[in-house]
Order: sequence, then C-alpha cells, then structure tokens
Amino acid sequence: MSLRAVHVLNVPSLHQVTENAALALHSSRLAQGVKDEGEVTICGYEWPKFMVMGHRGSGMNMLQSYDTRLKCIKENSILSFNSAAKFPIDFVEFDVQVTKDDYPVIFHDNFIGAEDKGVFKEQRVTDITLLEFLSYGPQKEAGKVERPMLRKVKDGRIFEWKVEKDDSLCTLQEVFQKVEHSKGFNIELKFDDQIVYKEEKLEHVLRVILQVVNKFAKDRPILFSSFQPDAALLMRKLQSTYPVYFLTNGGSEIYADVRRNSMEEAIKVCLRGGLHGIVSEVKAIFRNPGAVTRIKEAKLGIITYGQLNNVAEAVYMQILMGVEGVIVDLVPEITEAVFV
Repeated sequence: MSLRAVHVLNVPSLHQVTENAALALHSSRLAQGVKDEGEVTICGYEWPKFMVMGHRGSGMNMLQSYDTRLKCIKENSILSFNSAAKFPIDFVEFDVQVTKDDYPVIFHDNFIGAEDKGVFKEQRVTDITLLEFLSYGPQKEAGKVERPMLRKVKDGRIFEWKVEKDDSLCTLQEVFQKVEHSKGFNIELKFDDQIVYKEEKLEHVLRVILQVVNKFAKDRPILFSSFQPDAALLMRKLQSTYPVYFLTNGGSEIYADVRRNSMEEAIKVCLRGGLHGIVSEVKAIFRNPGAVTRIKEAKLGIITYGQLNNVAEAVYMQILMGVEGVIVDLVPEITEAVFV
C-alpha cells in the first residue's frame, strides 16, 4: 500500500468536526499493495494491514443532520449492508440485541419508538418479542400495516425515521443468509449502559447469539466487539473461533465501571481477558497518539470509529500511525479515497 503525504495541518482539529463533517477528497489515492509477510492472521483468516468497515452498513442515520448522505439508506438493514458491500470494504459493522423470546435482531438503540394515539411511546428492544419488533417500519408481507418508526436522539428531540431508501428490520439469521458472503461481519454485542447485568444474563444472551453465528457463519470472517467489558470477556471464554475486541471511547465519557474510562484501562481489560484488540473512538488516539504504540507493543489490534473517520485526511493519518482499520459512515467517499 502506498501512501500520499498528508500535512498535519490538513487534518481538522478534534473540536472542528461536526456531525456534517465534509470529506476533502483529492486526486491522489492510496493504493492497496500486495499482501506481505507482516499480515496478522486470526482464526485462519488473513487480516489485511488496513480495513474499511461500513458503520451499520452504509452508514448510520442522523435524522437531525442536514447531510442527506446520513439519511440515504436505512441503517442496520439488509439493503444497507448489501449497498455497502458493492464497495471495496472488508466488513460491515452492526448492532445485535436479543428479543424477549430469544431472537437476535439488528438494531442500535436500546428503545424502539412509534406514535400511539398521538403520543410518542418507546419499548425496550429486549423486552418485546420478535413479532413485535418486526411490526415496526416497512413490512415484508404485502398488505401488512407497518408502525411508522420515530427516533429520539440524545438531546431528547423526536424525529420521524424517514430515509430516502427504507427497508425492513431484520434478524441476525437473515443477515447471514442475505448479505454478500464475501464481506465480514463486525458484530457489536449491544447492551444498555444503564443496566448492571448479572453474568447469567450475559451468558444466556451471548449463547443465543452464538447459536446463530455457529449455524450460519460458515467461512465468513467474524469479529465480535462490545462496550460492555464483561460481555466481551465472556464471549472470549465461550468461544475461540472468532476474535473479540473491546470497544472504548477512550475516556470522553466517564462511567461507574472504571474499565471503560481510559485507553490504559482498555488495554488492561484485553490483556487480562485474552481479548484480541481495541475498537477506539478516533479522537482518543489523536489526543493520545502514544496509545497506538502501547496497544501494538501489547500485541493487540487497533480499529477506530467516529465522525472523524468520515474525513479522508484523518483516515490517512491513522494509516501512518499504524491503526489497522476504520469504521466509516461515508463508504463510497472513503473507499474511493483509500483504495485505487
């Protein structure tokens, strides 16, 4: 892979990047080179030196944004995953939760919402059945009436979940069966930050997910990740086939669980539990570039997520720093910038 020179002043400061961060794309491109002996091999798969992963498929939906690219395709849908798969990405990333009746489904938010007699009402995804979950949004069966979805964002505002290309909600099994087989899956094990989970509950949820993965994954590359440290550690104990990464925002938010509050703690979690690497908010490694060196010295992998990954220069800088992959929303633009 050949790299073009990027002056550090061309990379926006961490506080300049907004939810509508524009990509600065240039004629120079990064070329994907011939694989060399330095490749990391995990679980029988060749791990490329640099990976691009589609966030929730073709990018998350930011309904409050003026950027129409973030409201183009329904996130975490079969359509979104297969649209992303048309580009030279390595993985699609998505969120998995388990319904009340033990079906792994693809959905990011802890709650799913709709209007009921003029009032906004939410249900916790893990407290409803599969049929209740699938009743939201476009329906697969002709003539079946959908429940139009609403979404509450972090600041409390409520938006109609309108995108240019909508699609039905889906299960983990459907994703394995219907998404382009050549693309790997970065499966985020989703848990609510506000809930303290007992180990028995975590184990039950993870075993339900593993049942589907073991039955349908075949030879598809799989990567597990989670912000919930106990879930990540337990998934590592329950199986040894697929790598498990610990997700962290590197300390930009403070949690009661100190393991979530810094990159140093994330490294400790991985080393103590035999995890394979860290998925970090990108700003954390730009604020603390030495963390990449410490992660690599610990023989751990490092992947990043976040809005800065929608800026081409920030991605170039990470390649130079030794980051092994990025999770991005603007799949066409970033793959065009990174790959020839």
